[in-house]
Amino acid sequence: MSTSTPTLTSGIRVWTAPLPLTAAALCAGLLALIVTGVLSGSTAPSELSDPGALTRWGLPVARFIHHLAMATAIAAVILAAVAVPPQAGPRRRRKLAGEGVAAEHPLFTRTMQIAGLAGVVWTVAAVAVLVLTFSSLSGLALSSSDSFAAGFFDYVQSIPTGQAWAAVVLIAAVFATLVTAVRAPAGLFFIAVLGLTAIVPMALVGHSASGDDHYAAVNSLGLHLLGVVIWVGGLVVLALLSPALSRDAAQTRVSAAAAPVTEAGPPSAEAPATPAPGMTETLLRRYSTLAGLALITVAASGVINASLRIETLEQLTATSYGLMISAKLLATLALAGIGWMHRSWIIPRLGSGARPSGLLFQLILVEIAIMAAVIGISAILGRTAPPVPEDLPPDATPARTLTGYDLPPEPTGSLWLTLWRPDWLWVAVVVFLAAWYLLAMVRLRRRGDSWSVLRTASWLFGLLVLLWVTSGGPAVYGTVLFSGHMIQHMTLTMVAPLFMVMGSPVTLALRALDVRTDGTRGPREWILWLVHSRFSKVITHPIVAAVNFAGSLLIFYYTPVFGLVLEYHVGHELMIFHFLATGYIFALVLIGQDPLPARPAHPMRLIILLATMVFHAFLAVAMTSSDQLIQAAWFGNMGHDWGFTALEDQRSGGELMWALGEIPAILMSFVAGVIWSRDDKRETKRLDREADRTGDAELNDYNDMFAQMAERDGPR
Repeated sequence: MSTSTPTLTSGIRVWTAPLPLTAAALCAGLLALIVTGVLSGSTAPSELSDPGALTRWGLPVARFIHHLAMATAIAAVILAAVAVPPQAGPRRRRKLAGEGVAAEHPLFTRTMQIAGLAGVVWTVAAVAVLVLTFSSLSGLALSSSDSFAAGFFDYVQSIPTGQAWAAVVLIAAVFATLVTAVRAPAGLFFIAVLGLTAIVPMALVGHSASGDDHYAAVNSLGLHLLGVVIWVGGLVVLALLSPALSRDAAQTRVSAAAAPVTEAGPPSAEAPATPAPGMTETLLRRYSTLAGLALITVAASGVINASLRIETLEQLTATSYGLMISAKLLATLALAGIGWMHRSWIIPRLGSGARPSGLLFQLILVEIAIMAAVIGISAILGRTAPPVPEDLPPDATPARTLTGYDLPPEPTGSLWLTLWRPDWLWVAVVVFLAAWYLLAMVRLRRRGDSWSVLRTASWLFGLLVLLWVTSGGPAVYGTVLFSGHMIQHMTLTMVAPLFMVMGSPVTLALRALDVRTDGTRGPREWILWLVHSRFSKVITHPIVAAVNFAGSLLIFYYTPVFGLVLEYHVGHELMIFHFLATGYIFALVLIGQDPLPARPAHPMRLIILLATMVFHAFLAVAMTSSDQLIQAAWFGNMGHDWGFTALEDQRSGGELMWALGEIPAILMSFVAGVIWSRDDKRETKRLDREADRTGDAELNDYNDMFAQMAERDGPR
């Protein structure tokens, strides 16, 4: 029996993926969950404290529903913000009150309905996971007793797993509330960001986060979840949108066939809205780009995460954990093949004018079934012990207890360059930014436009410095030595941003990215919105940028913030982002060539640089002369015997702050002076051309004014 559902619209056959078929594809995940749970034995009764069959089976089912609903809700908002036109009909700018508001595009309405419903399911499923996780960990069966309630509230308040899932519940509830009311693109952008923040607590308490190499496990799991949300959620949204997409395609063909050939006039606001031509092809192309990036992210992060829990090939083929990992890998390869068929065969046919075929949506349903099966396997995988033990060894050193890693060897000049511990989050950021920059430059050159090789070299060198400071020697020694942390901090703030700013990435993006004309906001439109936003005007104000740049040092080292960064993984990642962002904005305001809402005059730039150099010197002298150890409970208890004390190392860190702050500032002053000189020459040439064109009219008027003044003030 055929799975397609053909309908007839004015003689044009269209194919849709009905809701029952989409639901059946999603149920494949439940079947995979049941089979995997039985074969692995992870849902069998516990010999010590069994919470009951309802918890044993309910928890993986709740996690399965939670992951699907979360992915669908967030992906729907992302597609509404970047891929689906919010209004029907041609794009118009209505600046005058009373001009009327265009009707909402049917696809946009449907997408937001999907987001709202999925958000509610996400919230309910998150509550179920929170309660069932407590039941599973405590061994208590679900009940309404006072002892269960007291233990549950203590679990939410004091246990990291409970705190993390309570945060997910709160995020999901706020997301579901906002998504029913917000329709503006900027609002949808912030709602999507809010939804994606739920990945952070999930990654922190994921099935691999408690094992060895905590940083790598958490970051790779977070990237894995990010890719799954965009990839799986986007595909589910496309399947649920398929009836609307097919109706749009049919109505477009009917309208094109029935419309008389006349000269096009201005669109009427009262006329009935017609769907945008080629919306199916356009939406699939935009999703395909996101899905391609998500596929690479999911595959790479999955391999990295699995390598932390599986050490030998035998563990991959002879253990339940390894077999589930192998099944996920094979499914990912199959999905990659189907995605290649979409991008290389089906989407180009749609671009040539063909109507959406049954094969398109049949492949989408097959993809959803495979993805749902993978999520079902993952729900059981989270309850299965990995082959590599996750507990801290009983003979762990003080450094291992504090940082999660053994004490590195004594720092020498070569080890700062050869010792590496990849931070996979920033590795992914660096690889993405480098690949995007090179592809954009190649696109410009193929179009016949030029782009400076020096700018490209500067950008790539800045990214290389960023990679070294987040995954190389500074990252390794930054957790055990104050001086190592200072190298990481100042390089993030003063060195990497300096070269990245001189690469002018925003200018390259505005020249290379396509302009959207269908009312949606693509990458170029979002960049322009951010550049001209009120937020950008505030943070790029020279005084705000300078105070943020210099004040962050004082607040960071002389408040409890430093201790939180050392102790918590999220704090460490936020520290890297904050220092990189403040340094980038500071350098952008002073020496950048990318567009800004406003840029200070050249003398003001040099004054700001001079003030910053003085502040760095003052703070460095205070550190080198201090007898009080900063974060003594951390740096004083590392247990190393490298010939210097923690206080001596702190004084070395103060000296490094002075050097790593002053040298880049001097280089920045030189660049600012060169820019000032070039701007003066450019202005002089402009004035000379103006004088040649007008015959020195401005100078003659100026001299005539003085002559009249002299004549008026002379003797009568």
